[in-house]
Amino acid sequence: MEIRSLNTQGQRQALYRTAGTIPEQYDNSLQTGRQDCTVWRMRELGSAAWQEAVVPGTVYTDLLRNGRMEDPFWKDNEDKICALMEKDYEYQCRFTLLPGMLKNHRVVLHFDGLDTLADIYVNQIHAGKAYNMHRIWEFDVKDLLHEGDNEIQVIFHSPLKYIAEAYKKYGNMGNDDTYEGFMHLRKAHYMFGWDWGAHLPDAGIFRPVSLLGIQEARIDNVYIQQSHGEDRVSLAFRVEVRESVRSLPDAFTYTVRIKEPEGRTWILEDPSGELTIESPKLWWVNNLGSQPLYDICVTLCYQGAILDTWEQKIGLRQVTMRREKDQWGESFAHELNGRSIFAMGADYIPEDHLLGRTGREKTRKLLEACREANFNVIRVWGGGCYPEDWFYELCDEMGFLVWQDFMFACSVYELTPEFEENIRREFADNIKRIRHHASLGLWCGNNEMEMFVDEGCWVTKPSEVRDYLFMYERILPEVLSKYDPQTFYWPASPSSGGSFDKPNDPDRGDVHDWKVWHGNRPFSEYRKHFFRYASEFGFQAFPFKKTLEQITDDPEDFNIFSYVMEKHQRNYGANGKIMNYLQQTYRYPTEFTTLLYASQLLQADAIRYGVEHFRRNRGRCMGAVYWQLNDCWPVVSWSSIDYGGRWKALHYYAKRFFAPVMISCKEEGWMTQEANMNRQHFAFEKSIRLNVANETLEDRKIKVCWQLRNQKAEILRLEEQEITVPALSAVWLEKTELPHVDVFTQYVSFQAIEVKDGEEKAHVLSEGTVIFSYPKYFRYEDPCLTWEKEGNKIRVTASSYAKSVEILNEEEDLVLSDNYFDLNGDTKEVEIISGNADTLRLRSVYDIK
Repeated sequence: MEIRSLNTQGQRQALYRTAGTIPEQYDNSLQTGRQDCTVWRMRELGSAAWQEAVVPGTVYTDLLRNGRMEDPFWKDNEDKICALMEKDYEYQCRFTLLPGMLKNHRVVLHFDGLDTLADIYVNQIHAGKAYNMHRIWEFDVKDLLHEGDNEIQVIFHSPLKYIAEAYKKYGNMGNDDTYEGFMHLRKAHYMFGWDWGAHLPDAGIFRPVSLLGIQEARIDNVYIQQSHGEDRVSLAFRVEVRESVRSLPDAFTYTVRIKEPEGRTWILEDPSGELTIESPKLWWVNNLGSQPLYDICVTLCYQGAILDTWEQKIGLRQVTMRREKDQWGESFAHELNGRSIFAMGADYIPEDHLLGRTGREKTRKLLEACREANFNVIRVWGGGCYPEDWFYELCDEMGFLVWQDFMFACSVYELTPEFEENIRREFADNIKRIRHHASLGLWCGNNEMEMFVDEGCWVTKPSEVRDYLFMYERILPEVLSKYDPQTFYWPASPSSGGSFDKPNDPDRGDVHDWKVWHGNRPFSEYRKHFFRYASEFGFQAFPFKKTLEQITDDPEDFNIFSYVMEKHQRNYGANGKIMNYLQQTYRYPTEFTTLLYASQLLQADAIRYGVEHFRRNRGRCMGAVYWQLNDCWPVVSWSSIDYGGRWKALHYYAKRFFAPVMISCKEEGWMTQEANMNRQHFAFEKSIRLNVANETLEDRKIKVCWQLRNQKAEILRLEEQEITVPALSAVWLEKTELPHVDVFTQYVSFQAIEVKDGEEKAHVLSEGTVIFSYPKYFRYEDPCLTWEKEGNKIRVTASSYAKSVEILNEEEDLVLSDNYFDLNGDTKEVEIISGNADTLRLRSVYDIK
């Protein structure tokens, strides 16, 4: 919903409240006529027992808050909570109409989000239906209202019954982790299950609802096109007006006001013309520059009276995807303000199974963690929901490009005329809502459907292939050409450009690579492939013990093969897969939390192998977006931040392997050569080759240092070299053979140090270590880890080589400037970002036993 207000010629009346107040994230949407005291109630349809309801909210969150439902995440409660959606539910709101509302030309009942199958009644009279949670719904209700007290009733029908009947009728197939028929309802697919999600198909009024009193006309939306020249940007405005009751549109006038952040102001009296901004402040992604946002206010007038205003923030930037033929095939890279950038980030899924628990501050905390981890791109995955406005606003502020999937994933759809009309309106609603955001990087048609349809997955009749092409290569481009022709469109993820032309081609477009994990290949498999843009690749890990305590308190359940633990593992057999990778790498952990720790190190190292390799080959590869950022319930999954908001080891590793200037090592040893030490002629290469990647706009002078050390961390050999790494590039150093290294007791540490004239103290930008055996065979000495705290700093000291040092507090919610780092028999100081650090516990790979 656009943030704007109807002026005094019209009115807006809020019909929601949250815990008795207007929630912070909606404060700016209501400038006049706000009424905060609206009360909703809900019940199972036909029941005599009404209960308090919160709007925006959901059926599950209302039932849970009122003590009418058990925690759906606890043990195996999911199954009986899911069964509650076999029933219908009724919401009712009684309110007093604002004085003068009926004097407006039109009165519209406006819903920003209804999930999903709903009948709407006003004063017992049917006002209309809703059947798509991804749309904005409006109903003309002026003739149904009267002065004084009124009533709105919303009846939600069972989504489970609907999809079961649709499956009988059409029989389309899709992802096996979901319920049959899920693709026939325009509802977030993950609610019916996924390989990380539960079967919890919630319902409700999950976004704000209001009455709009409209005089003469209102602004529907404003499309702003940018034309960039040398040190100038021209803006063209297309104001879209609705509900004009006049036959002469020339009677309306518009004014556009633009305010630069802490700077100039421009007024454009005729939006049919262009406004040129000289010396513009350009918007950049995180770590490449700042994120200045210009305030835009468009005013609609009739005969000198203000009817409506539309207010937003925009960033001045050019963004597209660069696709050019080259020696490897065809490039695929985000191009921002004329520069090709390397995409670094993760795939974002809905933040909760219960949408009533989401909010701006929860999203802010998640995105702040992304900024801390040096993300510049976030992909919104296509099986969830189009995020709330605040998600894009925060991405604008923090500097993330958003790869925005449309909400289709892992299935085929029945393109009836009714379905086509429904999705066309869905597209228009969301394109108009999102298109002005600086963070919008591209639109993408769907998740994984071109690839799987090409392979024959889920296809049961030829019409499904035809319908696929119609939806993503005709309908969506048509709607985008009307509403957002400036933003790049990509038909699917993965894709090479559409029309089933090798959709997962490593030499073109984007790739989903699952040879590691689903294909059971070792981490070193990543180094065999040189994708142009990896938009999905991942590895699972367990969440923290404190997060698992949200699902059980029974000690018997804290075993990864217990019923409860496997109930919270939706990728069939995956706990065993983790153990299979564990036996290849670490010794067997004999204590539960040590196993959780080891699994997180496996995950972090797996993704590190991939990202470092992709960044070393910058230019050929231009994107590393791992699966996945977050969880929607307490679960074993591919996330780097678990449902409790706790950073797994992967998220700290991401901060290092997404660092603007990063040193990495392509080592050769047992891990890269799949060594079999029991074969007759057991020989393998032992070598290192260092690389420095520079994802900044400046050339960097770097001193590269490396040391050969023993397990006590004593230096046996030291080498240094100064290099210049040009902006937006990666530079290789020469390979060094180390044939005499003792793989059980010796390792290599390395650092990239900033070289700046006039500075006495060297600044280490990036560092790491490598060993040449499997970690389980390296003869670590006890590092005797100790810590001390002073203010908001923690100093950790090791007496010998300590690999992947973990710092945890009692609640396991400590967020630090660094964690899971290596110590070379020295001391490291880290900053406390959040959490209580009065009591800490430390461990390293030495403790996996």
